[in-house]
Amino acid sequence: MKYDIDTIRHSLSHVLAAAVLEMFPEAKLGIGPAIDDGFYYDFDLPRTLIPEDLAILEEKMKKIIQSNTVFEKYDEPKKRAIEFLKKVKQDYKVELAEELEGDLATFYRLKGSLGFTRDDNGAVNFVDLCKGPHVDSTSDLKDVGWKLNKIAGAYWRGDEKNKMMQRIYALAFEDKKTLEDYLKRMEEAEERDHRKLGQELDLFSFHEEGTGFVFLHPKGVAIWNQLLDWWREEHQKAGYLEIRTPIILARSLWEQSGHWDHYKENMYMTKIDGRDFAVKPMNCPGGMLYYKEKLHSYREFPLKIAEVGLVHRHELAGVLHGLMRVRSFWQDDAHVFCTSEQVETEVNAIFDLIDKMYKKLGLKYHVELSTKPEKGTIGSSEMWKKAEEALTSVLKKRGEDYKLNPGDGAFYGPKIDFHIEDAIGRTWQLGTIQLDFAMPEKFKLEYIAEDGKKARPVMLHRVVFGGIERFLGILIEHYAGAFPTWLAPVQVAVLPISDKHIAYAKQVTEELRNADIRVEIDERTESVGKKIREAEMQKIPYIVIVGDKEIDVKKVAVRVRGKGDVGQKDINDLVKEIMI
Repeated sequence: MKYDIDTIRHSLSHVLAAAVLEMFPEAKLGIGPAIDDGFYYDFDLPRTLIPEDLAILEEKMKKIIQSNTVFEKYDEPKKRAIEFLKKVKQDYKVELAEELEGDLATFYRLKGSLGFTRDDNGAVNFVDLCKGPHVDSTSDLKDVGWKLNKIAGAYWRGDEKNKMMQRIYALAFEDKKTLEDYLKRMEEAEERDHRKLGQELDLFSFHEEGTGFVFLHPKGVAIWNQLLDWWREEHQKAGYLEIRTPIILARSLWEQSGHWDHYKENMYMTKIDGRDFAVKPMNCPGGMLYYKEKLHSYREFPLKIAEVGLVHRHELAGVLHGLMRVRSFWQDDAHVFCTSEQVETEVNAIFDLIDKMYKKLGLKYHVELSTKPEKGTIGSSEMWKKAEEALTSVLKKRGEDYKLNPGDGAFYGPKIDFHIEDAIGRTWQLGTIQLDFAMPEKFKLEYIAEDGKKARPVMLHRVVFGGIERFLGILIEHYAGAFPTWLAPVQVAVLPISDKHIAYAKQVTEELRNADIRVEIDERTESVGKKIREAEMQKIPYIVIVGDKEIDVKKVAVRVRGKGDVGQKDINDLVKEIMI
């Protein structure tokens, strides 16, 4: 392909802006960047857009693309550019032009399409302040797969103090086939939407009285408990000790850790006894206070301290999204304190643990290495260099095919991130291993080394699930609500055929419950066919039906999700099958 996908997407955003100006000559333009899967453009318009407007705009865009119009680049002196933008009443572009560095402003013009100016022949030209790049001509966009797909509100420059604009989102790919494939995946994603399934399967809810805070229902809690029971089992095997720290800690602690300088906009504040406190957005500082309770010896290392901690982060209302983006969540943090010589061994041990747990859930993943950000870091350059070299060494020795993300590390150290791929090919960043020489320095953490002298430990921050609410949302969509039997909120539904079979059904239910199976009995006076259909809609792995035949032989008739009727089974055999 002649052009990269971002150039194509950005060029299409200009075509969209030209089409909008044709439809609304008084429209004021915001910004129109390329994004993952497409692009968007923000507009200040004389009326609210409706979904039907998208079809009209698409037709206008197609005509512009078919016009074979050239994208013409030119520069203007900054002062003259601002005067021009004021003249055509493009207030948002004036603001952007005034912030440009240097003496020149770059424009792109689409001659012959509707826009800001008219040439000597009366033809209307679309002109936009933009650094580019763009395709050479709109004809280069003829074979591209694109579609306007939604309208949303967006504050100018993301600031809720500014005016709310109307954002038009679009999908855009190299060709029409890729777009078709993407739309099919999105259709499946819609069916898997955890917000929809969460309601249908009675897992969780949200309420206006607690915007951005999750209400987990009994079935949601059942999944949660299974995940955490398994998590604790694996971490105990791996030598972790679990602690619990307060959710509100003094401002001075967050200043010491650096979170106050780097994260205070996302923190909830309060006052207690005249002192400033903050609700914790992260668990790390509490873990370090625990470490400082006593002077440790090298013989205790690696010291693995885990905490499933409740954290709060102030997120703007516009970015909240079901379980994926909330204001309060539990995080499966752990901090490993070790010597410099133990770093690679411990990073490998964490890597192995994450790999083991993801594989049990059927999650594929790839890893990415994020290095020192350009600004806002703590710790010396020497610390960062040593930390980055250690993580790189681990990845290379393991033979991992990793992606490098320069400048995307945490403010205290580089990190290895685990990006899982779900059942329909989407990726999500979950686990992370972060190597930190700086925080132990800030908190003056010490241990007695082998030579009897005090030394500074190295600290590894890590999570497996990450935010557990978000992890649950990802699993709901990955499994489309059909959880594996060990994780399913209800493993067995017991359905008596009629009232006279309820006593035996209750006996079966009790035996299953005594075997630690999560079971429900449906005693309603509905037909067994309806009960089966509803149990299947709830994606319950095993449906047990009891009637005269089953009572006579002291067995149960079993239906298995995905297989249908598998015949009669002895209850003990069924328990063994479920417990595998």
